[in-house]
Amino acid sequence: MVAADLVITGTILTVDESRPTAEAIAVADGRIVAVGSRDDVAVHIGAGTETVDVGDGCVMPGFVEAHGHPLMEAMALSDRIVDIRPVTLPKADDVVAAVHREVATRGAAGAYLNGWDPLLQTGLPEPTLAWLDDTAPDGPLVIIHNSGHKAFFNSHAARRCGLTRDTPDPKGAKFGRDARGELDGAAEETGAVFPLLAGAIEPADYPAMLRDECARLNRAGLTTCSEMAFDPSFKPLVERLRNELTVRLRTYEISNPQMHTDATPGEGDDMLRQVGIKIWVDGSPWVGNIALSFPYLDTAATRAIGVVPGSCGHANYTKEQLTEIVGAYYPLGWPMACHVQGDAGVDTILDVYEEALSRHPRPDHRLRLEHVGAIRPEQLQRAADLGVTCSIFVDQIHYWGDIIVDGLFGEEHGSRWMPAGSAVATGMRISLHNDPPVTPEEPLRNISVAVTRTAPSGRVLAPEERLTVDQAIRAQTIDAAWQLFSDDAIGSLEVGKYADMVVLSADPRAVPPERIAELDVRATYLAGRRVCGE
Repeated sequence: MVAADLVITGTILTVDESRPTAEAIAVADGRIVAVGSRDDVAVHIGAGTETVDVGDGCVMPGFVEAHGHPLMEAMALSDRIVDIRPVTLPKADDVVAAVHREVATRGAAGAYLNGWDPLLQTGLPEPTLAWLDDTAPDGPLVIIHNSGHKAFFNSHAARRCGLTRDTPDPKGAKFGRDARGELDGAAEETGAVFPLLAGAIEPADYPAMLRDECARLNRAGLTTCSEMAFDPSFKPLVERLRNELTVRLRTYEISNPQMHTDATPGEGDDMLRQVGIKIWVDGSPWVGNIALSFPYLDTAATRAIGVVPGSCGHANYTKEQLTEIVGAYYPLGWPMACHVQGDAGVDTILDVYEEALSRHPRPDHRLRLEHVGAIRPEQLQRAADLGVTCSIFVDQIHYWGDIIVDGLFGEEHGSRWMPAGSAVATGMRISLHNDPPVTPEEPLRNISVAVTRTAPSGRVLAPEERLTVDQAIRAQTIDAAWQLFSDDAIGSLEVGKYADMVVLSADPRAVPPERIAELDVRATYLAGRRVCGE
């Protein structure tokens, strides 16, 4: 009989269909060696076994963030980039004051801020080049939109990054230009936004930032997180820090203009593994650049984000370009994850996926669609029939739910935003995510929102799209792990899997759904080692 290093007793929610609940769990060498009744597990207690009783708490598998950006968030929430997100500064006046304060503090070194959101921080000034230059006349100023899909930069920042009117637009991205063709201080999408941060962070400071990020994830009960915009230049640094990581990382490399990677699918180990390739089919609903079959409303909200009346948004790539990108990576064995919010964009990428699957059939491809705010029921069924899976950004309902309906898309299209219920009804295995730093790491709120679909005003959006608590838990644990090709090792509490666990203040199945978000994370374990909590 194996003597355990750790035995935990109490309410155990395993997310294992063969044994959904248990009273005790035993861990040795980082793996689960027994799950069952207290008597079943007691035989594994030896002289050196640590025993923990969670009392009125509940043990669950560690949460899995299937669509995160921890390597970027480590910088975005560091002391070098000021956090002006609506969750931090809800009032426009406080945002503007923070901009001026950081400019005064940093001077020629450059001011960098993240989280600008005119939809939630009503009354923000229009960030024109004139306003940016006037605000920061002596050094670079870069303000990143809360979506991450847009940024605003002054003339000093352009010069520091070597941007001129002759700078070509990156593939799938663009720089804003005025009527004369001059840069207007705006950048859209990853290829244009990321270069603006060059020089903002000193490499020597990054290890501490990443350690802080891991601690932040652990405090939310997360033990595995994907990086959905992986830049291969980070690989040596992350490899050097692997022994300090307290969160398993699964990376999706950014597709590049050369459509080439030196990595191979699945390379790495259970702590750090490169899984797939990421594409941004379209942009953000909060910026106005998602590909829709219907127009944005003409409201104060849409005018505040610069949407032209009658606009149906747009995609970042043509179908031919997407076919070329998918065709370069998928036949080599790469899983693909495509960011797409608009329903017209969904049609396009499903066409591309279907063609790729017909040419290069693969039984377990786990091709993904990310966010899928406006996806329609028949599109979900088509995706499920193709074996395509969705990661759903349901937390948008909690923050933007009212503005989605009243300000952007109307009742018909806005109320069904993030239709998780329809996705699960097809038989699809989905995940829930926060896309941090867009919204904070809050897997418990994801579960709560998926079950209640309650907007900030208290209204319920499309109640038929609600999940059950058990469905939402699966989408934040085992099914999220499955999307990341990691369900063999994590995502449920079963013998042989890693003892990645979270201890909550109560069983989420036993409290009102609206209270699930309020549960405390008492402790987080990675491979049986406590990485958060007393």
